[in-house]
Amino acid sequence: MTAPAHTRRLAILGLGLIGGSLAVGLRQRGLVGEVIGWGRRAASLERGVELGVIDRYTLDLKEAVAAADIVVIATPTLIAEQVLAELKPLWRDDLIVTDVASVKGNLERAARQLFGTPPASLVLAHPIAGSEKSGVEAAHAELFVSHRVIITPLPETAPAAVEAVTALWRDVDAEVVEMSVERHDTVLAATSHLPHALAYVLVDSLAGDPAQRDIFRFAAGGFRDFTRIASSDPTMWHDISLANRDALLLAIDQFSAGLKALRESIDRRDGPAIMATFERAKEARDQFAVMLERQRAATTSQE
Repeated sequence: MTAPAHTRRLAILGLGLIGGSLAVGLRQRGLVGEVIGWGRRAASLERGVELGVIDRYTLDLKEAVAAADIVVIATPTLIAEQVLAELKPLWRDDLIVTDVASVKGNLERAARQLFGTPPASLVLAHPIAGSEKSGVEAAHAELFVSHRVIITPLPETAPAAVEAVTALWRDVDAEVVEMSVERHDTVLAATSHLPHALAYVLVDSLAGDPAQRDIFRFAAGGFRDFTRIASSDPTMWHDISLANRDALLLAIDQFSAGLKALRESIDRRDGPAIMATFERAKEARDQFAVMLERQRAATTSQE
């Protein structure tokens, strides 16, 4: 298997924000020969053609795969398992298949159940970029610029396939890093999946409060900033919550323990304990901000 310098023909399976942004990013940079969209319904695919996101579309998976050098599964996480199963009889040795799902463990398990030994050309990946907006209408060419894409190769994954998928993401100016499947799911549960769950629960609980009108009317910037992600696609986050169940439950339990400890400190009027919690959190967040600034400066200096 040889890795193409640039993709000649790319098939996007599931044309939404992530798949659409990858497609239009490559097209606008002139780094792909043709982009074919595939999905269950024609409406969003037709819109993708109208917007210049894809070149053409088909509702026939076999046709989409036959025309492609690289296939990107860009559906919600649980649906990606189903698509992987549908791809099995269409697999070719020269076809590279990757994905954009937020959870990797369930896809590795699905691949092992389906194939026994996962194909060498299967490269699991996850772009750490997105928006509370969804759908092909939200796709834009610069979504991945200076954002990380985590590639989680399996032991069976061919280096040439990893190289091809790495090149695909670097072509849209993303930073590519590698990580194990297990480490990816643990890290993302804490840094992404838990915050989304908390935002949904906070908005849901406050929406049922009798004082709802005043709560939302007088909400300050902190509330708006934190709860913005509760406008994300519920189907996508439903799938993520179930697919990454074990790691997310652990993250929820750890957070719940911390929140319980803070509640007890407030109930006891234990000022030093409250202050210690807030100071530790501020110091950690400030260190995180410095790290982000260093990364931003390094990226800028390389441009």
